[in-house]
Amino acid sequence: MTGTTTKKIVVMSGKGGVGKSTVSANLAYNLSKKGYKVGVFDSDFHGPTIPRLMGVKNRILDTIGDTILPVEVTPDLKVISMEFLLLDNDSPLIWRGPMKMNIINQFIQKVDWGALDFLVVDLPPGTGDEPLSIAQELKDVEGALIVTTPQEVSLDAVRKSVNFARKLDMNILGVIENMSDFKCPHCGETITMFGVEGGRNMSEELGAQYLGSIPLNADIVVSGEKGLPFSNQDNTSAELFDEIVEKLLNKIGDKR
Repeated sequence: MTGTTTKKIVVMSGKGGVGKSTVSANLAYNLSKKGYKVGVFDSDFHGPTIPRLMGVKNRILDTIGDTILPVEVTPDLKVISMEFLLLDNDSPLIWRGPMKMNIINQFIQKVDWGALDFLVVDLPPGTGDEPLSIAQELKDVEGALIVTTPQEVSLDAVRKSVNFARKLDMNILGVIENMSDFKCPHCGETITMFGVEGGRNMSEELGAQYLGSIPLNADIVVSGEKGLPFSNQDNTSAELFDEIVEKLLNKIGDKR
């Protein structure tokens, strides 16, 4: 990795489908909106979704010599993703471990980010070879941000991620609970579809800071499909996420 990066934040979960990439994309966008220079490393090789969420799908990587240039979303926000190397949207990545490790090393060592305040790393789900290799190759990580949903099926897996990070001496920056509840747009009733405050309870159990929750909201789905971060919208979910990012910045001692 060339250039300078002040803080590296790893976003992880124990399983797929909890909205980890949505959190990563919106965290990066929210930080850039606050005036920080931010890079996003989408390291989920088999299900890369960051380019779609950030509106840069179907872009192609440029290189200068053996240096890789990330795709620019805005002047203050850049992205690198395996998707930029795939031939088409429907191409599966059928590679054995050594080939994937080679690309991981190239993305870590040869991408020229320039000067960054933050690098947000969207890790693959789980605690296997790929997240382990990436976590070990990254140097001076600020800490891990854990994403979960309220139900026990998710929490059981996420507990493993917390312990995985701690075994690697990685600081736990906090827990975000996604899809916490659903407010009916017709009657206004709040429905807890996946359980109540599972993320908060798990945070207390594991001694990690609970940063907040994001509701299940159709606007978030629509904005992601359109490549428009929901944290740029004028709604309750965007306000809640901004509060989460403020808590995170207070935690790491970097406020503007």
